[in-house]
Amino acid sequence: MTHAPERKTGSQAVGALWRLRGYLKPLRLQMIVMFAAAIGSVAAEITIPLLAKGIIDGAIARGDRGLLLPLGLAAIGLGAAVALLNMTRRWIQADAVAQIEKTIRDDLYAHLQRLHASFHDAWQSGQLLSRATTDLSTIRRFAGFGLIFLITNILQFVAVIVLLVQLNWWLGLITAAVFAPVLPVCFRFEKRYKVLSRRVQDQQGDLATIIEESATGIRVLKALGRGRQAAARHDTQASEVYKTQVEKAGLLGSFWALLDLIPNAVMCVILVLGTIAVSRHALSLGGMVAFITLALQLVWPVEALGYIIASGQEAATAAQRVLEIFDTEPQIVSAPTAVELVRANAGGHLEFRHVSFTYPGAAEPVLRDIELDLQPGKTVVLTGSTGSGKTTLLALVPRLTEVSEGAVLLDGTDIRDLPLPELRTAVGCAFEDATLFSASVRENVAFGAPDATQDQIEAALTAAQARFAYDLPWGLDTRIGEQGMALSGGQRQRIALARAILARPEVLILDDPLSALDVHTEARVTQALHEILAGVTALVVAHRPSTVALADTVALLSGGVIAAAGSHHDLLESCPEYAELMRSAPEGEAA
Repeated sequence: MTHAPERKTGSQAVGALWRLRGYLKPLRLQMIVMFAAAIGSVAAEITIPLLAKGIIDGAIARGDRGLLLPLGLAAIGLGAAVALLNMTRRWIQADAVAQIEKTIRDDLYAHLQRLHASFHDAWQSGQLLSRATTDLSTIRRFAGFGLIFLITNILQFVAVIVLLVQLNWWLGLITAAVFAPVLPVCFRFEKRYKVLSRRVQDQQGDLATIIEESATGIRVLKALGRGRQAAARHDTQASEVYKTQVEKAGLLGSFWALLDLIPNAVMCVILVLGTIAVSRHALSLGGMVAFITLALQLVWPVEALGYIIASGQEAATAAQRVLEIFDTEPQIVSAPTAVELVRANAGGHLEFRHVSFTYPGAAEPVLRDIELDLQPGKTVVLTGSTGSGKTTLLALVPRLTEVSEGAVLLDGTDIRDLPLPELRTAVGCAFEDATLFSASVRENVAFGAPDATQDQIEAALTAAQARFAYDLPWGLDTRIGEQGMALSGGQRQRIALARAILARPEVLILDDPLSALDVHTEARVTQALHEILAGVTALVVAHRPSTVALADTVALLSGGVIAAAGSHHDLLESCPEYAELMRSAPEGEAA
């Protein structure tokens, strides 16, 4: 299993959440209206107890019944206003936070597409998946609830305390003082909770990786009878998540219990001291009712503080995890001075000039001083023993990896000086491990040429000997499952080959594209490739003599260098290593 890079502590988590504030800018008007509605709702709520004071001290205590109707109607109006403002706030809020989540997700996906292949090799797929789904949902929940209530609850708390002090200054100050221990408790909770929050999010990413690997490798698990071992591995990781979640819930539960206790204690103090104040005429009866009602409005801000801090810390660590991806700079990009490819009359001239390649951290280069010259329309077959660097050499052409030394030229231009989209349009690839998508056959074949006509798709399928697709239950519209697992290995290779052919590239890169075909199918595909490759520059990795027969030139890669080059027959006679390689070539496997 590959792992994500070293994970950071939670110390920068809040700063990470702050860095995402740019996603709020396009929604400034919505956010202003949303906060205005929330603040208006709070203002209406805290005004209602003051109306109650007026009714009790005026209309009831003084017998002024003329005030009952207007004050009653005012209270009803304020209640209706609270409902209307809350509905408006929630409606705007739902749209705004959904838009924020969508925008971040789109940007994250686009950034993942720009990142180099080695980045994806280094990260667990489950870690990337959890960041693109679970973490973004966590940020959305905080933006939709925690952020707005954090601000409005603070405003409500301050406004209510001010009103309490105005009703009775010493009772109001005592009430505020009783709430004072909340702050140090919150700081202590936040410090411990952020550690557990980050830990559980990382553990969930590891668990997602295990589940994803088990789902994609289910055939291997079943074939080797390793179901129990896989289940035990899953159970071990799930137990880690469980333990952390329980520890996190225990911390959260004790914090919430304390926050529940403080408001209740405040109410006891208010009832006792308020009664004394009324008996000494320091507070009217209506003032007492208003004081208690206002104090009750402090219960929700305090109790909600636990959830707000918890969701805020989860969102902060989620933002930190997402920014770990955003902060990774793509290593392979279009140069700022990239120019369009100058087309020759016969395009597709591919040249390797003293090319060397060393994997990051490796002591020795995989490729050393490679020189190859592929003239337009010519086919060079690259062969060699396993691990000789053939696939690595092919990956240099579309810049899936970058040369360490030397240069690869296309029509006389260093490929590093070409815009990546243009380079990858000019270079088509079909790999030995055919990657298909969870879509229809038609969509997979036309993936590199979405504007292709039905006749062009049919021609590509015919050339790749993939007309079996018409016999599938829904023909070309048959969905072939995740990674094309509904098809055999040979069928997947032929669909991938048809996709590369349909793209009509100037340079065609084929990495042992017929390895999963039986000898009869291979012979038919080889014959079709003879016609297809006639006008295309092709670099083909092959091991079988029948595929090698496609070549105008055969290059033997050995020890990271081109050990020999020439025709198939010349190398059989002059190069013992090549002759031995051809004698040990595998026979076709049933597709």
